[in-house]
Amino acid sequence: MDVILMERVAKLGQMGDVVSVKEGYARNFLLPQGKAKRASAANLAAFEEQKAQLEARNLETKKEAEDMGARLGGQQFVIIRSASDSGALYGSVTPRDAAEIATGEGYSIDRKQVALIAPIKELGLHNMTVKLHPEVEVEITMNVARSEEEAELQASGKSIQDLAAEEEAAAEFEIAELFDDIGSAASDDEDDADRSSDLVETPESASDDEQPS
Repeated sequence: MDVILMERVAKLGQMGDVVSVKEGYARNFLLPQGKAKRASAANLAAFEEQKAQLEARNLETKKEAEDMGARLGGQQFVIIRSASDSGALYGSVTPRDAAEIATGEGYSIDRKQVALIAPIKELGLHNMTVKLHPEVEVEITMNVARSEEEAELQASGKSIQDLAAEEEAAAEFEIAELFDDIGSAASDDEDDADRSSDLVETPESASDDEQPS
């Protein structure tokens, strides 16, 4: 099917281009979302008449998207989720979740603007692309953690595996210190016992002292 693009569409073309696409792609995506119209003579003529207005409107919305992108790009948002010790989430984080938390923090975006190949199913830092305009995209980061404290550590560059290794090392150190304390206490008891035995007078030494010189 031949369509005329009403805005820039990635991998297809710029506004005003006439391109051939699969009919299903046109019917299910391009036409319903107003990204294209059938390339009929009437639509082509109408586009030429409205071209200046469409380009002006596109520039305006692009400027608004760029302003938003300047504030939104590079932002990191914390999402608290339950997860196993290995970091696997009990559920997933979706574009809807990303859009809702970003909007809650003052950035009005729609879930359809968030590009994610597959749902996030583990703890950590995950990058997402937000399409604010056909010509403006920015990247944000979802910091998925089990607590605010864990999120802060992840933001500093530590992974869930690093945190687990640190906790394991700390536990092993505490156990080692405990055994050292027990060993030290046992050694002190042995020393006390030796000193006590030295102070006890044996019968032989007592009889020797009682003999006249």
